[in-house]
Amino acid sequence: MSKKSKLTLGKRSVFILFAFCAVFFALVIRIGWVQFVDGSSLQQKAVEQQTKDKVISSKRGTIYDRNMKALAQSASVDTVCATPREIAEGKNADKVASDLAEILDMEKEDVLKVITKKSSYEILKRKIDPEQSEKIRELNYKGIYLTEDSKRYYPYGNFASHVIGFVGSDNQGLNGIEMVYDKYLKGEPGRIITAKNALGSDMPYKYEKYINAQNGVNVVLTIDEVIQHFAEKELEAAVEKYNVKNGAACIVMNAKTGEILAMATKPDYDLNSPFTLNNQADIDTMNSLSGEEKTKFFNEACNKMWRNKAVCDTYEPGSTFKTFVAAMAIEENVVKDNDTFNCPGYHKVGKHTIRCHKTSGHGLETFVQGVRNSCNPVFMMVGARVGNANFKKYFDRFGFRETTGFELPGEAKGVFFADERFNETELATSSFGQGFNITPLQLVTALTAITNDGKMVRPHIVKELVDDTGKVVKSFEPEIIRDVISADTAKKVREILEGVVSEGTAKNAYIRGMRVAGKTGTSEKTPRGSRKYIASFLGFAPANNPEIIGLVMLDEPPADGLYMGGQIAAPTFQKIFDATLRYLNIDPQYTAEELTQAETTVPNVEGLSVKDAEIKFDGAGLYYKIVGNGESVISQTPKGGVIVQTESTVMLYTEENSANEAVVPSVIGKSTAEANRILTNAKLNVKVTGLTENGGETYVGSQSPEAGEKVSTGTVVTVEVLSKDVH
Repeated sequence: MSKKSKLTLGKRSVFILFAFCAVFFALVIRIGWVQFVDGSSLQQKAVEQQTKDKVISSKRGTIYDRNMKALAQSASVDTVCATPREIAEGKNADKVASDLAEILDMEKEDVLKVITKKSSYEILKRKIDPEQSEKIRELNYKGIYLTEDSKRYYPYGNFASHVIGFVGSDNQGLNGIEMVYDKYLKGEPGRIITAKNALGSDMPYKYEKYINAQNGVNVVLTIDEVIQHFAEKELEAAVEKYNVKNGAACIVMNAKTGEILAMATKPDYDLNSPFTLNNQADIDTMNSLSGEEKTKFFNEACNKMWRNKAVCDTYEPGSTFKTFVAAMAIEENVVKDNDTFNCPGYHKVGKHTIRCHKTSGHGLETFVQGVRNSCNPVFMMVGARVGNANFKKYFDRFGFRETTGFELPGEAKGVFFADERFNETELATSSFGQGFNITPLQLVTALTAITNDGKMVRPHIVKELVDDTGKVVKSFEPEIIRDVISADTAKKVREILEGVVSEGTAKNAYIRGMRVAGKTGTSEKTPRGSRKYIASFLGFAPANNPEIIGLVMLDEPPADGLYMGGQIAAPTFQKIFDATLRYLNIDPQYTAEELTQAETTVPNVEGLSVKDAEIKFDGAGLYYKIVGNGESVISQTPKGGVIVQTESTVMLYTEENSANEAVVPSVIGKSTAEANRILTNAKLNVKVTGLTENGGETYVGSQSPEAGEKVSTGTVVTVEVLSKDVH
């Protein structure tokens, strides 16, 4: 070989060596890149190719009332899943789709589209009925599986719907507590990972890995199911009775802790079917639309239906706000109880003449009398004494320009005048609660400063979070927002407001022995002159040691009927609080006058419509029970004109032969209290004659009708009380 050939061969060898080294180093770099950079993603892809992954739904936590009654809970159901590649092996996809479509109430084409996908796992339909599950098991088709799932269930339907909220098809909270506490309620889903071959079928050997689902945490509300029932029942009755056009709201709160015991908005909606509209006018309008217009209207109608009026809506509070103007004036020491004011039926502010609700005027009256009379001129003069700067200061102290920090979504805050627009006239109208807007929740929260010796308490509706063993995960304690007024001022306002109920415009809120205090409100909505009103009542009891606060707000009763707060909101409040105070075992505190005036005359309502009969009982100090499904009262027991004990029950019969009979029990020898209990339990009324309170022991000496007689329920049994003292 020549020297030149040897040199050429050597060059080639060196080139080949370098080329080999370059390729080798490139491979090393690529392997390193795959191992360290792409390793995790490639490993994930390999796992996906070699395993099937099924999701195990977690059980959503239960929502309880304060006494651990379930208000929202999850039931076990099945979800239908498919492995399309296994179905393809069986070559019967058309029949599978046909049979499944019939069972699941789906279109065959939709089922076929899912089960013929190039996929190893598809969800066909979630949360099917047990009957459907059983039929699918009987088919026993390869590639069709049932996996355990959970479905949200609301045992009381529309009960507390604006508080509880609801979930979507994927168990995601969409409104109310369900949405706000979703991260606690939803838990963590589990998985079943199973080995599969390249076609997506199960491997001949068994490999499964289970990752257990973690159940959600349970939410315990401050709501009391019984008190919520009282509020919803009476609020719904008021909306119907008084023809309220724009809905209503009620809040009942623990006066000391800020715990919400009841929160109701009417109309409400069914939590088990939250996307079903409940307003016929909206349904008719929606059905007249199509396309995007229909979808847009439906979404707006749903949002309106779901809106919590007590939290999200603002309104002019009217005369209920005089509670806080009185507190401002007393705190600033610009008014005394016996300061006198003259009301000729109007008050001039600058160039404006602003009228009182009593156009003939109240004449000369003291400050306390002005509060009891809900006299606008008195409060315009008092507001002028407070002054613009102090008025705004206390408006802010009472929290009317900030949200309360409440848990439920969409809380609004008050809207007040800008500084440059808050002049003499605006101060005057604001002093009787018009010209600005606040929420019902803000109003109730501000009242805690009156009931808690000046300290305003933050409202809350969640008591604690607990796991399935009952262990408390997190608790929520009462929180004082700030000091607003002095304890002396708060006490003075409480005393004045008790007089409003006992002697003033709020007599229809009176509950015998329960020392109720509060303030009525009737505000005209804008534009003025529209004759659209909001009737409300804000109150608390017992006045000397407040336990509960309440607000009833009725939006747009007809102006040509009963529309004032004292006429319709106060009696609605009275019914809710009467039942609530008894349920909470609040001891009565009878005055001497109450003990001597414990009787009343039964109103005659025979021949009246049921609605008119109910109105006649407002403020009568009596209960009534409607028997039958008729539209008018054809008879009643006791009859109209009969004198009975206050708090007796009058039976109103709306159909022939609807009267029920009762056998009169014997109460001879019993104490007055025991006789009252026995006869009441027998659905009979009691009238006590003879001795009342003389400091000695008493017993029932005679009764009429006598024991054993058959009478209509509601009949008055007169008992004569005698003394055991023989001296």
